[in-house]
Amino acid sequence: MPRAPLDGLIDDLYYLEGEAPYARLTLPPAPSALLIVNLGAPFRIRAGTDIETREYADGCVITLPTRALDFGYPPRTRSVGVHFKPWGLAPFLPMPAAELCDRPVTVEQVWGRPGIAELRDRLATADGPHEMLTLLEDELRRRLRETAGLGLVRHTSSVIEATSGAVAIGDLTGAAGVSSTHLAHRFKQLVGVTPKRLARTYRLTATVFTIDPAGPVDWGELAAGAGYFDQAHFGHEFREFTGLTPTRYLEVRRRFLREHPGHALDGWPLPAD
Repeated sequence: MPRAPLDGLIDDLYYLEGEAPYARLTLPPAPSALLIVNLGAPFRIRAGTDIETREYADGCVITLPTRALDFGYPPRTRSVGVHFKPWGLAPFLPMPAAELCDRPVTVEQVWGRPGIAELRDRLATADGPHEMLTLLEDELRRRLRETAGLGLVRHTSSVIEATSGAVAIGDLTGAAGVSSTHLAHRFKQLVGVTPKRLARTYRLTATVFTIDPAGPVDWGELAAGAGYFDQAHFGHEFREFTGLTPTRYLEVRRRFLREHPGHALDGWPLPAD
């Protein structure tokens, strides 16, 4: 966990090393942005509606996605990364977050070649994961900049998070004292999507995490409990976000549990379908 002021922007910093359980993993969209500094062989990502995968050698930057991402890992992978809160990546970007929506870019495209090359060198020669994460945190603190509208977006997003997306966007604009157009513009700049889209992401993610793949699932009851109009609406939303039907998702989750019992990634991400 990072120290202040990064703790208001970041959920966690992490170190990842080892062999992926599958050559390709699907990462369904979640209310989070991501930065990965790669220290091993390149990995590949297929994002959004892309047909082709793209290779990322130095790492990648991903704003809040609206579609599932397909990660292709090398046999052995090694990296450090940052899970940002939906608004947390904005103070480190030289462009509006909307420009990167469902379009992962390399870290070099965001921070420049000299900056990321120096950081990767220092990380690669660091004395263990703790020192590596400290170096990454120091780099983020150094690059942190003031960002117009961040307070508004952060407060509104926190309300959306607290309700798991079950809040009327009109109520948010009224409470914030701004127009819906202004709020949507700020969100597109700093999060990459509108408040309504963020709320949908929170709601679906919260719903998915209530699914117990080890037991039977009553999809109608699940949809009603999450506030969806009906089971069909929930199924449509699920397919739009993940590319899978709810029943197919459950099959894939069960496959993972069966083939890799007790694995750290037992629920998220998934084997590529």
